[in-house]
This record gives sequence, C-alpha cells and structure tokens, in this order.
Amino acid sequence: MYIIAGLGNPKPEYMHTRHNVGFDTIDILGDKNDISVETLKLRALIGKGMIAGQKVILVKPQTFMNLSGESIRPLVDYFKIDVKSELIVVYDDIYLEPGNIRIRKKGSAGGHNGMKSIINHLGTDEFMRVRVGVGEKPKGYDLADFVLSHFSQDEKEAVYSGMIKASNAVEMMIAGNVDAAMTEFNRKAGKSDPGADNA
Repeated sequence: MYIIAGLGNPKPEYMHTRHNVGFDTIDILGDKNDISVETLKLRALIGKGMIAGQKVILVKPQTFMNLSGESIRPLVDYFKIDVKSELIVVYDDIYLEPGNIRIRKKGSAGGHNGMKSIINHLGTDEFMRVRVGVGEKPKGYDLADFVLSHFSQDEKEAVYSGMIKASNAVEMMIAGNVDAAMTEFNRKAGKSDPGADNA
C-alpha cells in the first residue's frame, strides 16, 4: 500500500496558489483514477483506491503547510506504511520553473517548511518526493507572499502541464519504475537545486 500526500493549505483562499500544487496534483490523480479524496481522518482528507494495480491512499493534510508532519506521521503509523518505499510526497518548488518537476528518493527539505515538518516528525528524510515547479521568487518579493500568490495567466498552462507530469510520475513510481520516472521527468531542471546531492 502507498500513501501519496500532496501538500498545501486547506482554506478556500489558498486554492490553486503556488503552495497548493500538491493538493491540485492529488486532485488530478484522484480524477484520473476515480478516487474521491473527501474522508476526514487523522487531520487529513484521504481517499482510498487503486493505481497501477496497487492499493493507494491519496492524502491532503488539513494542518496547514508548516505542520504537515502532524498529519503525515499518524497516517504512516495507522496504515503501517514503509516510509522509504511506500510514501510519496508531492509539493511546490520555487527553484524549478513552471512545467518542470523533479523526483528524488530522499533528501533535505531544501528550505520548504512543509517538508521540514514531515522530516522532523518521521525522523528521516529517506522517502520519495515529487517537486513541482512554481517559479522563482521575484527580487524584493516576500517569500511567504509569493508562495501564497496565484499564478499569472501566462503561467497557468505550464503549471498545469507540470502537475500532469507529476501525476504521471507518481503512477510510474507506484508501478515500481522509480528510476525510469526519474530518467524521464528529471531532464529539464531549474537554475538551482537544493538537495540535488541527496538524490
């Protein structure tokens, strides 16, 4: 069984912001695989189903981004998931351009507070993740304001393409083709990549 967790913030005003591409990718996966992510359990919305012949639980933590680990850890414990091989976290990355994604088997939080929380609560950074590019923060822009902002009209198509890639990558990973997914989807990277040495 796999847990695929997309990170984001739960209130309506945060819908479709840069910080919520994890939630939006989970919605795409749910739609593609007929999984409804509407059951509230352990401070998350979850949905159970099958992807690539494997049992999965799609997860959208409802703790707010910076406390994501407070939901992920109890879910991992409850469903007895092997973190290293059965947990996949999808989240936003300001170091990748919209439309690009990056898959890793482990690595640091790279300054992402949601990932910091998950790593702290799990006590390990050895779990798979898919980072979805949301673009670099403009000079002089507050980081919190930027990640909570909505995409411009020009960015929306590229971001949606990135989320489709992320959903396809997750399906490949669940099918056991993690290395193949990395080869296929990691080709186009952004300018810098914190945690690249932790691949």
